[in-house]
Amino acid sequence: MADHPTISTVYDLASPTLPTLQTTAVTRRSLLGGAGIAVGAAVLASPPGMSGVAPAAAQTVGVGMEARPLDAAFKRRAFEVRAACASNNEKIPIPPHPANGDEARYTNKIGSDTRGLPHDKRGEVEQAAWQAFYIACQSGDPADFEKIPLGGTRKLVNPVGTLAVSLSGMNPTQIALPPAPALASAERGGEAVEVYWQSLLRDVPLTELRDDTSNRDVLAATEEINKLADFRGPKSGGRVTPGTLFRANALYFDPTDPKGRSVTPLGVLDGPLISQFLLRDVPNAAQWVSAQIRTPSPANEFLTEYEEWLAIQNGTPPKRRLQFDTTPRYVATGRDLAEYVHSGPAFGWAAALLLATPGGGTDQRYSGMYPPAEPASYPSNPYRKSKTQNPGAATFGLPYLQALVAMGINNSARVSYWQKYFVHRAVRPEAYGGLAHHRLANGVSDYPLHDNFLRSEALDRSKGRYGTYLLSQTYPEAAPFHSSYPGGATSVGAVAATLLKAFFDESRVIANPVQPDPADPTKLVPYNGPPLTVGGELNKLAANYGFGRNWAGIHWRSDASASMAIGEEVAIGMLRDERMTLREPFDGFSFTRFDGSRVTI
Repeated sequence: MADHPTISTVYDLASPTLPTLQTTAVTRRSLLGGAGIAVGAAVLASPPGMSGVAPAAAQTVGVGMEARPLDAAFKRRAFEVRAACASNNEKIPIPPHPANGDEARYTNKIGSDTRGLPHDKRGEVEQAAWQAFYIACQSGDPADFEKIPLGGTRKLVNPVGTLAVSLSGMNPTQIALPPAPALASAERGGEAVEVYWQSLLRDVPLTELRDDTSNRDVLAATEEINKLADFRGPKSGGRVTPGTLFRANALYFDPTDPKGRSVTPLGVLDGPLISQFLLRDVPNAAQWVSAQIRTPSPANEFLTEYEEWLAIQNGTPPKRRLQFDTTPRYVATGRDLAEYVHSGPAFGWAAALLLATPGGGTDQRYSGMYPPAEPASYPSNPYRKSKTQNPGAATFGLPYLQALVAMGINNSARVSYWQKYFVHRAVRPEAYGGLAHHRLANGVSDYPLHDNFLRSEALDRSKGRYGTYLLSQTYPEAAPFHSSYPGGATSVGAVAATLLKAFFDESRVIANPVQPDPADPTKLVPYNGPPLTVGGELNKLAANYGFGRNWAGIHWRSDASASMAIGEEVAIGMLRDERMTLREPFDGFSFTRFDGSRVTI
């Protein structure tokens, strides 16, 4: 039999941080020839400084029980594929990791995330506690993290977990981000104006975010954001409009531009702000999951009293709890979306079920998005060409995809959390609100916030509504205890959306799109407008999952936009490794990135 490559991968990746790699082919002859069969105890090597893995039980091979050559070939191929993946990933260089300079700029650390540590009455961190935290972030030693003094009983979120080695894709140090906006910058001031407007408009129906709206508050927010000196959100005709207000952008690292390269992902400006994947009941075999959610009442506003704000900064558990409406409804407001993303919903799992389950039938709760005659899987799926085989749990079936999505969520969280602890440590919006309070209410002049924010209508309105300059939060506990930049939730949304785009036909137009009825959000009404595609609505799903936390008051725009690129890079790295493991005749994964470029793996 002639040699032929069993692994052949060519990466055509339009990314400055991911160079083209060519993997050495492993031939059938190399797999069948040279593979030894281990008999007896297996000794498994461990990294230096770690205890060894217990030897496997001795195995006796009797007459007629010898391993077949095919078994040996498979074992050898597994080793060579894993080695090739590791070698290829090791060749990707470590890019620069620039920070915004605030940590060195302010000795009192007002530009850094210090929540969870002890603070004085003004909300400034105790220096000894900060120094212990800083030492731990420089060393990565678990013992150093145990030495950090906490201000209350709440704990830091998973810093050592970011140092776990992922067995698929790149190491967190190999993914680059632009620096977070600096505390005193016009960009940060503009982001503060935006997030204060979001807090004010949380209960306005999202259907009012359209260009022909007559909602005065939406129009006022649009007008003010257009006047900002530095705003990087989506625009139409060079201006922010009600239809682009609070929509998503993605931010890529660019070595020629310190602020990075900002793009508007395809589809996120089309149709309703909420993705179709969040408005459909989800079929799950003999069950279904309702798209309606439990929503908090508008009375839920937290951290608008200074003592409550300071207690949360110190790590004291919240004393108040969320109060919920009695009737579930569809995601119809910014407050609804903030609650949907509050506790890690299974959004990627649900989207995969909607795409993989055949449509049709009399009960739409058990129906997917497409009729059985129009499968949504992408054209290069090898099983579309097979005369004798179907995909299953092993490869290309729904369980296979769901496993990849789950792994991607884990890997992207490691990357974003690593950046939070070991690079950026950027200030959260709630802490920024504390600086505004002291600057304007208490005359603390050495808190350098930008005039675009200090003189904004958004801040004045917020003070009029809540009696304070603090930023209202929708979660009693406010943000989790790790820094703001980049956003972990957005990276999770982006990796799931990217993996789904690699398995399903992005160009497919979604039939019968819907949106919540503004008059009664327990009902859906038809959406009539430009067509909505699978790819565009998956991009929107990623944005909803991440940018929904901006509505809660716990994240900035830049946190979410930078993490869109993180999730995409993580997915690309995983698919590059996954491609090498497959045995089917396969043309590769192809999909459209958030910036509109095509990737083939």
